[in-house]
Amino acid sequence: MASLIAREQLGPLQRAVDAAHDDLIDRKAAARMRSGDHTLWQDDPTEVADRLGWLHVDDLRDADLSVGDVSKAALLGMGGSSLFPEVLFRSFDGDVDLAVLDTTDPAAIARVSSDDRLFIAASKSGTTIETTSQLAHFWEASGRAGDQFVVITDPGTELAALGRDRGFRRVFENRPDIGGRYSALSLFGLVPAAMLGVDVRAMLDAAASVDDADGVRLGAVLGAAAQGGRDKLTLVLPDRISSFGLWVEQLVAESTGKHGTGLLPVTGEALGTPDVYGDDRLFVVHEGGDADVDALVAAGHPVVALAEANLGALVMLWEQAVALSGAVLGINPFDQPDVQTAKDATSAVLRDGLPDIATVTPDELLDTVRPGDHVCIQAFVDPGDAALLATIERARLAIRDRLHVATTVGIGPRFLHSTGQLHKGGPPTGVFVQVVGDDPVDLPIPGKPYGFSMLKQAQAAGDLTALRQRGLRAGRTTIDALEALA
Repeated sequence: MASLIAREQLGPLQRAVDAAHDDLIDRKAAARMRSGDHTLWQDDPTEVADRLGWLHVDDLRDADLSVGDVSKAALLGMGGSSLFPEVLFRSFDGDVDLAVLDTTDPAAIARVSSDDRLFIAASKSGTTIETTSQLAHFWEASGRAGDQFVVITDPGTELAALGRDRGFRRVFENRPDIGGRYSALSLFGLVPAAMLGVDVRAMLDAAASVDDADGVRLGAVLGAAAQGGRDKLTLVLPDRISSFGLWVEQLVAESTGKHGTGLLPVTGEALGTPDVYGDDRLFVVHEGGDADVDALVAAGHPVVALAEANLGALVMLWEQAVALSGAVLGINPFDQPDVQTAKDATSAVLRDGLPDIATVTPDELLDTVRPGDHVCIQAFVDPGDAALLATIERARLAIRDRLHVATTVGIGPRFLHSTGQLHKGGPPTGVFVQVVGDDPVDLPIPGKPYGFSMLKQAQAAGDLTALRQRGLRAGRTTIDALEALA
């Protein structure tokens, strides 16, 4: 297969990237990764030796992935269990109406009817609170119709046992040596792919054809960029695969954002003129769109262009590159040491009740922004409210153009399973602006003393608590104040 790196113009990063690239080659990084040598990243094999199964999924080319005839489906999952299926649904024209529910917003959940719909509950651990809550709701709403449900999980989980006990249509058990964010080409991504009519064999063949040399080179670029202060990885994607950024976002943020280092993935940010960017950007452009990046190159920003390719090839390239960037940075790209704090804080709120949280104006937070920082709008809102999301995007761009810093938007609780690790474990350069939408109507969660609105509110309060406990600049504002900013 021809190289997936169509061109690179690295400017100020050239020497550092070349040095990192030579070092990876000298360390035989690609071969050691494929052989499962955990010492490429750390002496301790924990959460490395059992996390490299994504390199060996060829046996799924002929697997039975069928879930039967489906016209409407809903995927209940978070993070690595939901993001790639959403990419596939948005990127391919198919006959299946798929709702991807990675939310606890009651309005979003209420819009999904249980009539004649297949529900796919996907969770590696089998205990993800959002997924188990959604499953409990739709199990009751469907009249406990086991044939309307499918499970994708790891072997031996409570969710697998539940699926068998209730007579679900199918229970898929994934190989356990694959972490969630590296699971796109495992059963977590391929079962929904087959249901949507995507050519799974072609996707896996494309992944297998990726040259390891491309992964080494892009890994060197990512690692050297993070070390050299160009740690705002800005993705420029063509419209047809614009949602691919959601998947890359989790892969990069959770894999690299720890121990005070990491790359901030900036996705969905409309391309601006060079003067709105600071000197902390690295641009990776997926060819196939009409984005003109020549002005960025002329202004001295480093740019890497990736060739058009099958999504399977792009997934494998990014997985290899991000894993190898961990070897450059001296971190384990397969663990997530700071994710649990927000979960624990959420559990405390559910146990003790909602705390009083005073709101602030956006400017109280934005006045603390310095060069090299980034601003993240964290919105616990209905992900189907298009008008509200458009307002948030306008506010995001207004902040970027005013302060010349990278901006991101995280829809809660999705981002807790994606960029939440980097927010807490990466460089302390984030300014976090939280908004929480009202819930005029709530939905109960069967078996729990609280409903989805309380769960959403607890997750928002828990994350804000976790950020502040780390001394980070974080506060809650109102949607009206954000709209005024936009």
